[in-house]
Parts: sequence; structure tokens; C-alpha cells
Amino acid sequence: MKKNLILGIETSCDETAAAVVAAGKTVLSSIIASQIPIHEKYGGVVPEIASRHHLEMVNEVIAEALLQANCSFADLSAIAVTHGPGLVGALLVGVNTAKTLAYALKKPILAVNHIFSHIAANFLVHEVRFPAVCLVVSGGHTSLFYLTSRSEAALLGATRDDAAGEAFDKVARVLGLGYPGGPAIEKAAEAGDAGAFTFPRAFAGQDDNYEFSFSGLKSAVINTLHNLKQKGQTYRTADVAASFQQAVVDILVEKTCLAAEAKQVKTVLLAGGVAANGALRQQLEQALAAAGRTLLYPPLELCTDNAAMVAAAGWDLYLQQKFAGLDLNAVPVLDNLWQVK
Repeated sequence: MKKNLILGIETSCDETAAAVVAAGKTVLSSIIASQIPIHEKYGGVVPEIASRHHLEMVNEVIAEALLQANCSFADLSAIAVTHGPGLVGALLVGVNTAKTLAYALKKPILAVNHIFSHIAANFLVHEVRFPAVCLVVSGGHTSLFYLTSRSEAALLGATRDDAAGEAFDKVARVLGLGYPGGPAIEKAAEAGDAGAFTFPRAFAGQDDNYEFSFSGLKSAVINTLHNLKQKGQTYRTADVAASFQQAVVDILVEKTCLAAEAKQVKTVLLAGGVAANGALRQQLEQALAAAGRTLLYPPLELCTDNAAMVAAAGWDLYLQQKFAGLDLNAVPVLDNLWQVK
């Protein structure tokens, strides 16, 4: 029997994923069934459709994860599952699957916070020196954390409204660039002038404020395009994309650097789907390096939703014997990250 194997299950949004990770570090398998082609025609994720597709795929991805890891259910030490935050119907598929397996196999359940699992993606590829600051930026979340260990985090600030990734999706839809918006905006921006338009940067220049807001930026882009069309004026899509992307990157870089300076950390982590954005990676890395700090981030396949990061986060719960019961439920809004004492 193999030891220290955690099966991770992820169904918080539009990826059905399963993975087997050894001792919170070695990824033996990572299977992802993406729903992008399904939701693309709607310009975003349709929760009911996402839930039904998870039901269709979850057993298949788990079976494939075990096959690629060359292990069986009997080899598993525990089952880690995302129980929030996310789309409640989608979460319920993963949670109920995990509970069924745990009951049948007599294995412990590890209830994983989706945001913290994004942080844990870094632990799969880096030896992180603590304390550290982490920026989690994705379609549903934009938050800054102060970490004192793999399993202890304090929230410094978060978005008051739209997450950065959500703003990318909405602006991309208005520009006719398709879904998902992040990669589409980044590609279009390569041929654009980031100084062509001046869009707002909420909470910029506030040294003691680590909060974000992207709703006003999104509205500013939409209003600008509407005004130009009313006046019969043309614009280059690439210029709008570049100017919008730069506004997002500027505020993310500024807030992260401020937090790193305030906490006097040498290491900064980047995580979440928007962490795949090349402009953000490059500009944040340069800004931190100028202050003698190091930026760490996962490879692209571990930035977007996956189950390997869920298993990695679950490993720390397993070591602390923080097991969930069979009454575990999906929680669409979840804020109970471990807090620094």
C-alpha cells in the first residue's frame, strides 16, 4: 500500500478536476475537464449547465487520475475537496462525491478553501520561505494575504466588487473578443498602445489600503466605447485592451508592493487564473526585484482551477488532523481562512 497519497477533487466553477498528490508536493496525476467550449457561446459560466456537466464528468476524471497515478482507492490516505467559495451547485457535486467516497472507503475528508488552494499551488513547485505576501487574482477573487506558514494566513485586503478576472471577462465581451476574457485581452493588448486611453485605478496612491475595486474600471471602459460610438468615432480594439490591461496591472502591482514593504517580506507569491497574465508577471517581478524581493508563481497549468492544488492544501489539513464530517456542505461564500494569531 502506498502512503501519503491525497486525492483532490475540484468543481467550484467550470473545471471538473481530480488529482493525486504525494505528501503535498509530488503531483502523480492531474486531470482537468474544461467546460470553456460549452460556456463560450454564452460569454461566461452558466451555473446550471456547469453543475450538470460536473455530474457527467466527475467519476470519469477521478478514475483517470487514479489510473495515471498508478494507484487505487485503497492506496489513498484521504480525500480533499473544494467546499467553497464558488458556485453552490457546482461545489455540491464535488462535496457529495467526496463524502460518498469517504464513507465507502472509510477515508477522512479534507475540506479545502478554494482561495487557499490557489496559494498552495505554489507549494507544489517552490520551497517557499516565510513570512510571505501572496496576491490571489482570478475570475472570482482578488485578495492579498500575509502568510506565516503553509497553513496560516491573514487577509490584508480584497476586492469590494468585481474581481480582476471578472472585469477581464466583461470587457472582453464588450470588445467582442470572446471567452475567457483574460487570454483574449492579453493577446489583443500585444498590438495595442497602453497609453491610448486613461482608465481609472481605484484606491491608487493609498499607502495603508490594500483593497481593490474593478467595477468602476469596467464601467469606464464600457462608457468610453459607448461615447465613441455615439460620436461616430472609431477606436482600435487593441488600444482599448492594452489600456484596460495596464490599469489592472498597475493597481495589482502597486498594492502588492505596498503590502510586501509594510510586512517587510522577501518573498511574494502570485496565484490564481490571472497569474497567467504575462504583463502582470513581468511588471510585478520587475517592481519587486527593484526592492530586493523575489516573486514566485506556479506554471500556467497550476494557475487556473485544478485539483492538484486542492490536494496540496489538503495535505496540511491532513497533517493537522483537521478532518471534516459527513455533514460537510458546500459554502458559496467562505471567509474562514486560518488566521495568524
